[in-house]
Amino acid sequence: MECSYIFCPEDDARRLPVYVTTVGYWAHQGEMVRPDGFPDYQMHQVLAGKGELTIAGERHIVGPGEVFFLYPDISHAYVPLTEPWEVAWVSFDGREARQMLQYAGIVESGPVRMREGGLLQPLEQMITLAVDDGLEASNERAKLLFALLLDLKRVLLAPASQAQERERLKPILRHIDEQLHRPLPLSELAEVANVSPQYVCRLFQQVLHVRPTVYVNQQRINRGKHLMVNEPAKKMYEIARMVGFDNASYFCAVFRKQTGMSPDAFKRMHGVNG
Repeated sequence: MECSYIFCPEDDARRLPVYVTTVGYWAHQGEMVRPDGFPDYQMHQVLAGKGELTIAGERHIVGPGEVFFLYPDISHAYVPLTEPWEVAWVSFDGREARQMLQYAGIVESGPVRMREGGLLQPLEQMITLAVDDGLEASNERAKLLFALLLDLKRVLLAPASQAQERERLKPILRHIDEQLHRPLPLSELAEVANVSPQYVCRLFQQVLHVRPTVYVNQQRINRGKHLMVNEPAKKMYEIARMVGFDNASYFCAVFRKQTGMSPDAFKRMHGVNG
């Protein structure tokens, strides 16, 4: 692959949820020092060699099988430790950029290991397209970027600490799923994992980015949706009790808050009578 550094047109692209600002590839990445950071989100994939990445004073050695992410305006620097240090990258922005990174578990700048080697296909395709700066190529790059960000959850390995937290959370999530028909106090969830209630709250925030009570209500409403569609003969008060609400009024209020519509409107939207 030939070395390239392409600036992508942004005017129309700024209307998109995510869009590419630059994309490129270096057979040997030179030293880069940015004390004031960079205005866009960045993702670099290391293909060969090793380099040193410094983020806000913290140093990391990055090599093949790793990618590193940089949030906007974060002080950083990277320098090759070997020659060559082969790196491909994309910088991007958009109103959904942060949310898509967080969906993949990338909540801050830093390196992450990949599950598999080789240049990520959407990134390779973006680089190949980069020689054409027309509108069609710009739209295609945006589609490839969206696919890349969506796939990060699958191709990246969670940090060891995060993986351990997910494992510790699993029995709690399983217990919630099995006991949705009744009240689930925080103290009970803590007992399932043999941890403190405060630690349960921290686990939910770190892994799922929601409070335990919010997650439980989300699952109750999702179960309620399933029942409304698949068991249309059931009355609303029956469904409410089956998913752990004391009465239909409270169920309807939580349902509307989460979905923006009433249960009856949801049923009509899905063609359910009754």
